[in-house]
Amino acid sequence: MALTPQWLDELRARVTLSSVIMRTTKLQKAGREWKACCPFHNEKSPSFTVSDEKGFYHCFGCGAHGDVIRWMTDQRGLSFMDAVKELASEAGMEVPRADPRETEQAERRAGLHDVMASAQEWFKNNLLADEGRKAREYLAARGLDGHTIERFGFGYAPEDRKALKKALARYPEPMLVEAGLLIAVDDKEPYDRFRGRLMLPIQDARGRVIAFGGRILERGKTDAPKYLNSPDTPLFDKGRTLYNLHRAGPASRKTNRIVVVEGYMDVIALAAAGIEETVAPMGTALTERQIELLWRMVEVPILCFDGDAAGQRAAMRAAARALPLLRPGHSLAFVHMPAGLDPDDLLRKDGRGAMDRLLAEPHSLLETLWRHESNAQPLRSPEDKAGLKERLMAHAESIQHPEIRALYKRELGDRFSAFAFPKREFVPRKDWRAKLSDKRSNAPSDTAGLRRARSGARDHLTQAVLAGFARHPHEIARHAEALARLASAAGETAQAIDALLDASEALEAGGGSPISALKVVAPPPESTRFSFLVEGTDPQDAREDLAEAVSLLVERPALEAAIAEATARFEADPEGAFAEQQRLRKRKLEIEVRLGQMARKRAAGSALEHGDTGAPAGDREQETE
Repeated sequence: MALTPQWLDELRARVTLSSVIMRTTKLQKAGREWKACCPFHNEKSPSFTVSDEKGFYHCFGCGAHGDVIRWMTDQRGLSFMDAVKELASEAGMEVPRADPRETEQAERRAGLHDVMASAQEWFKNNLLADEGRKAREYLAARGLDGHTIERFGFGYAPEDRKALKKALARYPEPMLVEAGLLIAVDDKEPYDRFRGRLMLPIQDARGRVIAFGGRILERGKTDAPKYLNSPDTPLFDKGRTLYNLHRAGPASRKTNRIVVVEGYMDVIALAAAGIEETVAPMGTALTERQIELLWRMVEVPILCFDGDAAGQRAAMRAAARALPLLRPGHSLAFVHMPAGLDPDDLLRKDGRGAMDRLLAEPHSLLETLWRHESNAQPLRSPEDKAGLKERLMAHAESIQHPEIRALYKRELGDRFSAFAFPKREFVPRKDWRAKLSDKRSNAPSDTAGLRRARSGARDHLTQAVLAGFARHPHEIARHAEALARLASAAGETAQAIDALLDASEALEAGGGSPISALKVVAPPPESTRFSFLVEGTDPQDAREDLAEAVSLLVERPALEAAIAEATARFEADPEGAFAEQQRLRKRKLEIEVRLGQMARKRAAGSALEHGDTGAPAGDREQETE
């Protein structure tokens, strides 16, 4: 289809701009021009002008500017070609067609539009007739007034399998089948698709009927689905269509908001309550094409799905489909409805104010991902938490835009760290001294585990952990309780812990650099290769490895003490003591293996960097003890 500049100029010249704008915006004559309050933003005094002579509109408030075609695309939400076709039809101009096949298809679609318009008129008349009484009673029970019923074009399809076929007998049967109004099965005679249903027209961006949706009125008598939509046709593609778009588009330009709900009745209930900028997908999860369509109207549409499990699954499917499409400024927001309620239920129960409060504070896409995944299953074990992190990172990896992907990974990683390794409340220095004193005075003195803890200055793992805190002083407060448990040791270990607490206190108080307070912390042996001691390690990896090393360091002497206790009661309970001893020794071995793995992981990286194969694995495990 070739549209030359000359042809477009002729189109603009044949259409009076003010007459088109007057259909949706009240204009006042101002000399040779027109004026109005701008339809693109809220204002109290007119700053929007329309000039038929110059052929453009302009707002001195928000800067909106364009010709009659731009008005149709920006205010009506039409595509460029749809705008041109509608204006050309009004101007009596034929749109140039380069391809004969396209001409034939356009003629077919035009014929189907006539069929759908006739069907809609017939459905509306049925609603007003005697046979539509039950449908009218249903609408009254839903609290819908006559204005809303007329505005949204409610109708009724009777039970008779051939009623529509007879009413539209002037159209060929194949055309009724192609329009989705009749069902043709094998060699059987075609019959009506919609029977015994309350009918709603589905319209395109130009307001033309392209499909229907029907709600069953007496579900108890049949296994038929509650809602039934037209099938895909030359006019209707459910993955590209949003219900109520032709009304919501202009409304969204005034509020700069578009709300997406699950079903027709939610759209109608919100519109009846004054929330006009509402659309719904066609009974399926929101598609990529529908998301792009929404982004043409606003940068961050608000998804407001039902508060049941199915609604939340639909929200997550929409989130997953949006992630690869994200681009700067464009995202989705989510309203979490009260459990068991949809927007229509909430409006009838608590009124518009409740709905406005939810819409005013939607959750971001990132927040929705975090809430869904962190609540998806219990997080009792390290394995559960690792699964959570894996799911979060998989979501982030699906984002195509590199900068947005990196920001999502960082933000989700920070949230995971705050959850998995929560910071503990800072305790002032004088309280720390009291806690340490209590730990030391109450510490038992007759177990093998604590005797080993008191030799902490010679313990490579202890030295490595303390040196790790010296390298990462911001992590001290998070592991304060573990340090208090280690503080029962004397000598260099206790002195080093005091220095670490001084450093933490200086940081919390906003003081100077804590480096001077950490000079007393002895450097670890060169053979100790934990990631948190190596320059250039990813900060997140260092924090996680340090946290795990602290946990293992605290658990190891406790295990040794428990083993000693089990050994002491061997004579009194040989079978029970032996079983307990074996269980504890197995756990101790797991700790030693894990420490060896942590050291080997770093050693392997160093060997690759420097071309060094390093010491045997067994030797490296010994180095961590």
